[in-house]
Parts: sequence; C-alpha cells; structure tokens
Amino acid sequence: MSSAASSEKFDLIAIGRACIDLNATEYNRPMEETMTFTKYVGGSPANIAIGSAKLGLKAGFIGKLADDQHGRFIRSYMEKAGIDVSGMVVDTEGHKTGLAFTEIKSPEECSILMYRDDVADLYLRADEVREDYIKRAGMLIVSGTALAKSPSREAVLKAVRLAKKNGVKVVFELDYRPYTWKSAEETSVYYSLVAEQSDIVIGTRDEYDMMENGEGGSNEQTTAYLFAHAAQTVVIKHGVEGSYAYTREGGTFRAHAYKTNVLKTFGAGDSYASAFLYALVTGKDLETALKYGSASASIVVSRHSSSDAMPGVDEIEALIAGQPLLHS
Repeated sequence: MSSAASSEKFDLIAIGRACIDLNATEYNRPMEETMTFTKYVGGSPANIAIGSAKLGLKAGFIGKLADDQHGRFIRSYMEKAGIDVSGMVVDTEGHKTGLAFTEIKSPEECSILMYRDDVADLYLRADEVREDYIKRAGMLIVSGTALAKSPSREAVLKAVRLAKKNGVKVVFELDYRPYTWKSAEETSVYYSLVAEQSDIVIGTRDEYDMMENGEGGSNEQTTAYLFAHAAQTVVIKHGVEGSYAYTREGGTFRAHAYKTNVLKTFGAGDSYASAFLYALVTGKDLETALKYGSASASIVVSRHSSSDAMPGVDEIEALIAGQPLLHS
C-alpha cells in the first residue's frame, strides 16, 4: 500500500459482520412456499458502511470474511461501493459466511431465518485489529452482534480502546439479535461495557431494555445512566412513533416517522444509522440528523433489499421536503 493510501482519512470505519442476505423474491407468501431468493450483502455494520458510502462519506471496514464464493462476493461488492476493504481479513480455518433468509409474508409480517453457526465474522481476532487503521477514522461504528462471542468480542473491545486512545468517536449501534447470545445476562454485561465507552449510542427502546436486562425501561433512566459515562448523544427509536435524540447538555429532539409504502420491516435500522451519521459528519444539527435517519429508514422499508436499497442524499432530502410525517 502506498504511503498516500495508508494515510487516507475516513469519516467512519465500521467493525463486525458482513454476511449474505437472501431476500424472498416472491412477496406475500410463507418461506415454505418461496422458491426464489435474491442475494445481497447484509449485516448491520456492513449495511451502515454501504449506506454511508452511498451518501458520499469515506468509509472503511474491519471484519473477517470466509475464504469462499460468498466471502469474495462481499469483498467485491463493498469495494465497488467505495468502501476501503484493507481492514478485512480472510478466514483460513474453514468458517463459513453467515446467511440470512428473509420471508416477506406481508408488510407487517416479515421474518428472518439465520444461519450463524461458526460464521467467519465471529472469528475476527484482536491481533487482526490495527491501531494505524482505526486512528485514521473520525468515527468507529460498533454493532452489538459482534460482541456475542469470542474472539470477535475481544477484537471489538480492542477496537473501542484504540478509538478512545486516538480521539476517534465511538458509535454503538445496539443491533440486538437473539441468536448467538447465550443469555440476557451476558448480553446486558457486554452491551453495557461498550455503551459506557461510547460517544453516540443508537437503538430501539426494546434494545435498550435488553442492555438494561429489564422490560419497560424509561428513556429518562437510560439517558441518565449513559450520560454518567462517556455518551454525548443517545438516540432511542420508537418505531412508527418516531425517534428521540438526547444530548448530554439536556437537549431533547424528536423526529416523526415518514409515510411510506412499506414492503418489509428489516433494514430500517441500518439505513437510519447511516443517514443520521452522515448528517452529523456534514455538520447538520441533531434535529435534522433525526429527520435524515427517519427518511432513509422509510425509503429502505419500501424496497426489496437493505444494502442495495440505501438511498442517496437527493432522495432523502426530497422525501423530507415533500412527504407528510406520520404523527403518533
């Protein structure tokens, strides 16, 4: 790598899983009757990196790919999307690419069938995370699923430590998925460990409840806890009721959801995060950033894929300018 390339700065670097989504091509039927699927790159941190790159940010990625056709597809797709893939390593121990089959029975009834046993992304090791790479980023995006197992867990904790050491903002996208976690207690321990070190935390109300190992938690309790640590901004999403951002200084901002023709429910969180972070990186205020996130999410749930469907800036701004909001 040339010295110019190795000193290039990134707006953000994401770490964690990059896998394959196989989305049902046939809508409105159960998976038992679905015969055709369309292949996309998937995985929350990969989707966030792709969404950010589509919006014009400079993005890098740290992860482990299987040494197989799926792994090569992911690397090639992300490279073509403009993402720096020099932080991606190839697994040499025979682990496979994670697969997610999606079922689209109706806009309200979508499910995901996961194949996550012994997947390559969870075998990323701490010694494969490089300080010289992380220090080139403005932000490090961490997703909760990467904390589910060792050695990926330690790799992420090392990445967070290196980000803190080098003045890189840590963004924690809670991305809770029940598979791969052994217990609610374990989830709570590792989510809290990273959340306490993060500058920005983004998740749904249900995901924060998982982090707090309880049900029906309040936004006030969550923010008080996080602001007692490193957090500067906490985003809590409430589905169709919209989302809230809270600042350490006591500010509260809200964005409503945008009306859209919903096709499926998955992919919204990743598109929300990429557009929200894009707005912050480009100097927009928090209220505007929430609108960007909400608009991007509503665009992606109206489309078939998650990664391929990530919108451009013009689409997001057109929706904000021209669409009525869904008021709860």
